[in-house]
Amino acid sequence: MKTIYVGGLPLSATTEEVVALFSPYGAVDSVTLMKKPDGQSRGFGFVVMGDDEAMKAVDELDGVEFCGQILRINESRDRGAKAPRRAW
Repeated sequence: MKTIYVGGLPLSATTEEVVALFSPYGAVDSVTLMKKPDGQSRGFGFVVMGDDEAMKAVDELDGVEFCGQILRINESRDRGAKAPRRAW
C-alpha cells in the first residue's frame, strides 16, 4: 500500500468525490481530508491505494484540473517527528 498526497483540493471537496477521482486507477483503501480545528477543509488530503495503482494515479492525475483547481499529487513522504515547540 502507498499513501498519496493530494494538494490543491477545493475547500468544498468531499471524501466521496476524491474516491471517485481515484477509483478508475484501482481500489481506494482510504481517503483522509485534512481539516482545520474549526472543521473547514485545509485543501489537501491523503489517499491510500495499492502500490501499482497508486503510482499510475500519481502519474496521470498530477496537474489535472478538479472542480476548478489544479491538483498537486505525489507519493507521500514521511516528514519525520517534529521538534517540540519551545516554551517562552
